[in-house]
Amino acid sequence: MQFIGAGSLGVAGGVLYGESVQKDVELLIPQVVPPEDYSPGVASWYNTVCNQCSAGCGISVRIREGKAKKIEGNPVHPVSQGRLCARGQAGLNVLYNPDRIRSPLQNATSRESGSFTEISWDEALTTIGSRIGRLRIEGNASRVRLLTGSTRGGLDELFAQFMSLLGSDHYQQYDFTDPGALRAANRIAFGMDQLPHYDIKHADYLLSFGADYLATWLSPVHYSLAYGHLRQGRDGQRGRTVQIEPRMSLSGAAADEWIAARPGTEGLLALGLAHELLRAGSYTGSDRDEWASALQPYSPAMVAAETDVSVDTIVRIAREFAESTASLAIAGGATAAGTNAVASVVAVNALNYLAGNLNQPGGIFFNPDPAFSAAAGSRQVGMQGMLDLAEAMEAGDVEVLIVHDSNPVHALPENVRFRQAMENVPLVVALSSFHDETTDMADLILPTNTYLESWGDDVPDPGVGFPVASISQPVVAPLYDTLPVGDIVLALARRIGGELPIRMPWGTMEEFIKARWRDEYDGRTAGLEGQDFDAFWQASLEAGVWGQPGIVAGDPSMPSSAAMIAALANPVSEFAGDESDYPFVLHPYLTATFLDGRGANLPWLQELPDPMTSVVYGSWAELNPATAEDLGIREGDVLEVETPAGSVSVPALIFPALRPGVVAMPIGQGHTAYGRYARNRGANPMDLVSMQIDDRSGDLAWAATRARVRNTGERLQIIKTDGVTRTLGRQILGPKNDHA
Repeated sequence: MQFIGAGSLGVAGGVLYGESVQKDVELLIPQVVPPEDYSPGVASWYNTVCNQCSAGCGISVRIREGKAKKIEGNPVHPVSQGRLCARGQAGLNVLYNPDRIRSPLQNATSRESGSFTEISWDEALTTIGSRIGRLRIEGNASRVRLLTGSTRGGLDELFAQFMSLLGSDHYQQYDFTDPGALRAANRIAFGMDQLPHYDIKHADYLLSFGADYLATWLSPVHYSLAYGHLRQGRDGQRGRTVQIEPRMSLSGAAADEWIAARPGTEGLLALGLAHELLRAGSYTGSDRDEWASALQPYSPAMVAAETDVSVDTIVRIAREFAESTASLAIAGGATAAGTNAVASVVAVNALNYLAGNLNQPGGIFFNPDPAFSAAAGSRQVGMQGMLDLAEAMEAGDVEVLIVHDSNPVHALPENVRFRQAMENVPLVVALSSFHDETTDMADLILPTNTYLESWGDDVPDPGVGFPVASISQPVVAPLYDTLPVGDIVLALARRIGGELPIRMPWGTMEEFIKARWRDEYDGRTAGLEGQDFDAFWQASLEAGVWGQPGIVAGDPSMPSSAAMIAALANPVSEFAGDESDYPFVLHPYLTATFLDGRGANLPWLQELPDPMTSVVYGSWAELNPATAEDLGIREGDVLEVETPAGSVSVPALIFPALRPGVVAMPIGQGHTAYGRYARNRGANPMDLVSMQIDDRSGDLAWAATRARVRNTGERLQIIKTDGVTRTLGRQILGPKNDHA
């Protein structure tokens, strides 16, 4: 069964295709005084894929007179289903950003000087191609490294082919938001490398350990739709949600219950709940005795003492979880960012296993093999991989570094010394649309098309329970002297020569994507009967997505209980910094606007009030009112927040929905570059994060640092759209007046 909503949308198959089927010429007679909101012309909608995060939402872009005017969700795409978040809407800010790089640039003086001069594409490609070609001839191609952000689909395959044919196996990806601990834990628990489909839509009871599924976790648009169905989509049935986290997120604010467990003990709490499931007889599998023995130490009394969650609450939550028809436990955020990250997520997975919700409605479905792509996340290297890269650069083992869609200088802790290590690389090449902290360290900048000007494809991760693939197509012609990333790679292959241009014969990324889809078409028969490739391609292009809802994955290849139980060791996170010197736990958190900072250069997002604090622009440090009162701190007091790794100065924000003893800071600001809207605005909490790593995933334990705060005596007004959290004696929250 095909999942294609082709002609019903009335869309064209790409801007170039649209130009080849021009409508009849119409003569427009302008009005003498036209209405303010009137513009002549006929609007068209083109379907493509959003690149503002890694969820892979399908989008429809409204085009009028050759310009993109509005972005909405693609109604036939199974991820976004016609909806879109604020980041996706702000994609127009990417396309029309005044700070875009408009032509190839060469560093004119020294790195970090920010002084670049324009050069031609021919000169830039020849310089890079000759350097890499020489290394290849000399047998030193391994000295070429490629670092990208989260990259999937055809571009990932093209990068992999390029590096393999070159003779280098140093192609790696780093994305701060990639759920490395979740992938590692699922591999241990379920024997699956792919992320599963979390069926929030049909759950009756959703227990979230730090996963802000409505704002930042994995696929927020998809999960927001699912949450709406969980709450109101079934007559007479309203699902219940519980959120466990030290600082209330958007998902916590929407939950029935918010539980502020002691930071770093969320995995221990999951084991306490699992203990109760077994004690109450809710699990009767053949391996029950092994689980009972493993969970015996985690009694509610013991867990309550460690987590600050009462025995009664632990027993009640466990009972509710067990008695619900469709219960689901998920993990993310700080729970998946401690030194015990993988162990914590395995503990949460154990709840799902013991509740019997695997491949059940409202539980966890295992996605079938992906269409059109290798397994997503297979090239993610985590913090350990970035440390290895920094060490190789420091040692002089890297001669050419190519960076695309990744800003490690900003996203990594300062003590990784990534910026300093880049100084030892003779040639740094940035493939980028914008100047940022990493791009400004490059010798050559090759300006790339934005995703609204490029060809590509994508496989959403996590998937939706059946094979899905999306097509990215240019919705407008390129605005500047830029090229698609894929075209740059193919051009470099031709400059390097040898077998590269023979094995990579495509002239453009469009040709490569179409050839890739033809291979997929030739390899599939189910659901494609009576449709030749050209018809299949055009229908997929018009819909922006292809899928087969009738195909589902088989049962997971479950490891033995012993493997899962063994991974439960070390259920409590360790923190950098002695508690006597650093009495607070630092809680950096992703925001719905900036994520890891990639959205900070977009003015719409800078002006969008934070959904929990209503703050716009800048950074702040959140304190619980009781904590602030004990320290004599008022809102707006400038605090020096210090950790073993460093210190920053930010104004205090009094935030009631925060556990006492925690200081929370939003991630995303603190850029020293990245354009006029992001530069020198706020502070970067990554400068405070100590180098703690979860050994099992290699990920940075960014939620495992302790801090102290000092009032500097200065004050700074926080810009926000609301007033204060108190009624100021006006009784506006009192009982409703019968006569009102």
